[in-house]
Amino acid sequence: MSSQRAQRVAETIHKEISSLLIKGLKDPRIGFVTITAVDVTPDLRQARVYYTLMGSQDERTQTQVGLDSCSTYIRQQLGRHLRLRYIPEVRFEYDASFDYGQHIEQLLRDVKTDEQQDD
Repeated sequence: MSSQRAQRVAETIHKEISSLLIKGLKDPRIGFVTITAVDVTPDLRQARVYYTLMGSQDERTQTQVGLDSCSTYIRQQLGRHLRLRYIPEVRFEYDASFDYGQHIEQLLRDVKTDEQQDD
């Protein structure tokens, strides 16, 4: 399998899951989720879907539970729209890079404030 094929499948899965989230899944635990990336194994059997959302740790936990419970439904919907012999198993993982970026920005603001106070 070429990595280009896995990348194309990942992009298609990204679009399909984003579309499902925009249309709205009926699970009230799922908050305002943004899909940031999709990684597909070279054999196209598993897809790791990275997401982010704004909110507290409790909201993140509830969203993770909601997404995990909807993964079978999402996989069925992918099966209807993708032309693949095997539909990848979908696993959702929280993407902490946004939180990390905010933390770095806060540190930079703190350093700038400290420098301004020293002057």
